Amino acid sequence: MPYRSDFLRVLRERGFIHQVSEPELLDEKAASGRITGYIGFDATARSLHAGSLLPIMMLYWMQQTGHRPIVLMGGGTTKVGDPSGKDESRKLLSEEEINTNINGIRKIFDRFLKFGSGPTDALMMNNAEWLDELQYIPFLRDYGRHFTINRMLTFESVKRRLEREQPLTFLEFNYMILQAYDFLELYRREKCVLQMGGSDQWGNIVNGMELIRRVEGGEAFALTAPLLTTASGAKMGKTASGAVWLDAELLSPYEYWQYWRNVEDADVGRFLKLFTTLPLDEIARLEALRGAEINEAKKVLATEATAMVHGRAAAEDAAETARKTFEEGRLGEALPTVEVPAAELEQGLGLLRAMVLAGLAASNGEARRAVKGGAVRVNDEKVADERLLLTPRRLNEQGVIKLSFGKKRHALLKPV
Repeated sequence: MPYRSDFLRVLRERGFIHQVSEPELLDEKAASGRITGYIGFDATARSLHAGSLLPIMMLYWMQQTGHRPIVLMGGGTTKVGDPSGKDESRKLLSEEEINTNINGIRKIFDRFLKFGSGPTDALMMNNAEWLDELQYIPFLRDYGRHFTINRMLTFESVKRRLEREQPLTFLEFNYMILQAYDFLELYRREKCVLQMGGSDQWGNIVNGMELIRRVEGGEAFALTAPLLTTASGAKMGKTASGAVWLDAELLSPYEYWQYWRNVEDADVGRFLKLFTTLPLDEIARLEALRGAEINEAKKVLATEATAMVHGRAAAEDAAETARKTFEEGRLGEALPTVEVPAAELEQGLGLLRAMVLAGLAASNGEARRAVKGGAVRVNDEKVADERLLLTPRRLNEQGVIKLSFGKKRHALLKPV
């Protein structure tokens, strides 16, 4: 259906929409006035990773089209753990760990959203504010009666666990009720009428809509995005070396740039729409490039996506480092640098251990296979001896050792 509101039209044109409850009514509300919507993020790590970019960009476009986004941090629900998409229970974190993670995640959202007290300024809230104060028996009496076990057992996240005979704790089983209650609280406190999330959250979001209707007689909506995978079916935000973190202290802007530069050809157009703010006609031009020219589109994607997270200057530095490293064969100044004790280098640092320390391999076994496959270079010279020891005599004129895995992954070892 053609949408009247800029909000839904932009989301549809850029590929964010999978399901919408009552789309005509939501479109009418968004076209005729300002609405408030939210997405929840549990604080399970000190940073979000690239797999969280899709919901972040949904909040970004909500604000850009004149509406008010709420970032709901799961200070309360993180203590329980969302069973969606999981085969095992989540590690329980302390309150101090959760608060540390929330502080780290807040810095990421400052790049994407304008926070403040204006009509479209974003809010960041923490569901611990109300969940920590709940009294169990009154909560069960007032809200538990609106949920049936029969229906909860039909939810995909629950069915998947049970079918695979993986334990689902009663603690986790409560998560969907708490998420529904979050929606009710935000409806009461901020007149929030929309919850967004991934398609695996549809059942949980609908639960919240129904709770608002039953308890308050109110009207609310659900909007989900497709679960995102690469063209080959891989999960977004993960590589062989680990998570693609959005925090520069966990993953350098250069490594982040490289992640986007190395996407599959078939993903370029889709990712340009989802993870950059480039106009659609420019994306169509880049998407139409074929053969070797598609690499130019990948560089644009890498630079624009990196600028969204780390700022324009860092993105352009990363692009320039890549150009120097790959096109001129020079040592790019922004390559990831790993400090190693000078004493360890004096004694001789094993090549396999160095590869792991530099984040170029996840294990000694992976590093060994890379050496045997001829994919490892030290200071741009191919090495074939997996027992090679790196010593100070291998330091170049900049006082570092350059390690390379293949043509696109590099790191510098610096003695301290």
